[in-house]
Amino acid sequence: MRYRELGKTRLKVSEIGLGGEWLERHNTEEVALVINAAKECGINILDCWMSNPKVRSDIGDAMKGSREHWIIQAHLGSTWKDGQYVRTRELDKVKPAFEDYLQRFHTDYIDLGMIHFVDSPEEFHQIMDGDFLKYVQSLKASGTIRHIGMSTHNPVTAKLAAESGIVEMIMFSINPAFDLLPPTDELDTYFKEDYGEGFTGIDPAREQLYKLCEEKGIGITVMKPYAGGRLFSAQASPFSVALTPIQCIHYALTRPAVAAVMAGSETIEQIHQAASYETATEQEKDYASVLSKAPRNAFSSGKCTYCGHCAPCPKKIDIAMVGKYYDLAEMQKQATPSLQDHYDALEAHASDCIKCHACEKRCPFGVKIVDRMERTKQMFGH
Repeated sequence: MRYRELGKTRLKVSEIGLGGEWLERHNTEEVALVINAAKECGINILDCWMSNPKVRSDIGDAMKGSREHWIIQAHLGSTWKDGQYVRTRELDKVKPAFEDYLQRFHTDYIDLGMIHFVDSPEEFHQIMDGDFLKYVQSLKASGTIRHIGMSTHNPVTAKLAAESGIVEMIMFSINPAFDLLPPTDELDTYFKEDYGEGFTGIDPAREQLYKLCEEKGIGITVMKPYAGGRLFSAQASPFSVALTPIQCIHYALTRPAVAAVMAGSETIEQIHQAASYETATEQEKDYASVLSKAPRNAFSSGKCTYCGHCAPCPKKIDIAMVGKYYDLAEMQKQATPSLQDHYDALEAHASDCIKCHACEKRCPFGVKIVDRMERTKQMFGH
């Protein structure tokens, strides 16, 4: 298992994480088997937004005795009422729900205290200007939560969080289909039967969000990497082609700022399937060729998706990484000292490009890589 730093939190998280949502369907013994299998695979980050007391107890009991192994994403604002999940900002309900979380997880601290499910800018401002945030900050001040996070599906809201100076990491929904859709606070939009014919490439708001988070050190953990399983079926996929779990995971992990993909798993087999990404071949990871040849291809916009298909380079340039640093610098109209340092540390640079154009022949999306190399050289000085 490979590990990545989660932004400025400096937490080292496994790039494959465990999304616990589907564990609600299972009994205590089955939950324990999944949690133990995840741990054995080296997975060390788990998300549990669910307020269901039983699944909280089942997960907490399964983790008992190995608390230090786990980095826990626990959500503030997910409560249980009359046998059902309820999202609320009312502190008289939020506080006991979070205390219940700590109790059932047998812990006195949470690594990532997630402000739960904020999908509109209006609600974001209400939270940030109100008592809810003061409560979250008091938990951090006391050490009960170590870092403040937020979960959202809306890139506009996520951008506000990244710029707030308060939210340290974001849980965001990332997959090839969702990345094409414009910002919305209507979650059902992502799962409607037909997206229509309006695909014009990755939505700029999402593209800018990933770059902004990379720039500011706001780590991202990914939810819904499979679009609820929709991308596994050619009939259900908006591209009319099927992707594999490994391809979906690789797509998410190649976005700037992404540290971990929280793969929803309810069986040992699904844990192993997600963890097999760590030993997958480049061919198995290759989402780009599949999408570029799809009957409904929406990615042929000439923009780099950092898929790495351009490799190998005869001068050993990491073209995808160079492209990522260029895009980050271009967004700011300059190479900041931090970006310059990261770029300088690369083994080879844009100035090493010999303009052989071999990379362009391999690029599934028609990116003019040699032109980008020239602009990168001008931006970074070599």
